[in-house]
Amino acid sequence: MRLELQAELLKMQAEDQSLLKKLIDNGDLKEDEYHPEMKALHERNNSRIKDIIQNIGWPTISLVGKDASKAAWLIVQHAILDEKFMAACLELLQEAIKNDDAESWCFAYLKDRTLTMKGKPQIYGTQFDMKNGKVVPFPIESTSVVDELRKEIGLDTVAEAAQRIQERYKL
Repeated sequence: MRLELQAELLKMQAEDQSLLKKLIDNGDLKEDEYHPEMKALHERNNSRIKDIIQNIGWPTISLVGKDASKAAWLIVQHAILDEKFMAACLELLQEAIKNDDAESWCFAYLKDRTLTMKGKPQIYGTQFDMKNGKVVPFPIESTSVVDELRKEIGLDTVAEAAQRIQERYKL
């Protein structure tokens, strides 16, 4: 177990989530703009996670522990300024999942993020937007099977996820 790397990934995640909470609580997070503070943090984290992955590959559960592996996923999930890197990470994450060394829901979120960023419908219904004060999913490829796909990887329904997000951010 790489404890120093584990601590670093968890710290990066905590900073990300702390800043996000601060911006939401202050009303500074706008639907249609990338907050400069958030952008700067994501750029810094993106640079570091690229170095990590280049040197060791995907930070797997066996390498850094379950929580730090999830932290690595979150950092990549927020690397929205580098779609090519995110796509490359999908392959690494998928391989780790095949080896039972990462969680499949992480792949679902990252896959949907890369699809929606390209203007394509998502598969797992993990990406949401705000419309008239309501949390709604970005377009979904197949609404008839999405909840079953989500269930297979341990996620709740799209409707339940939307409600949870709505409540979490007090929207």
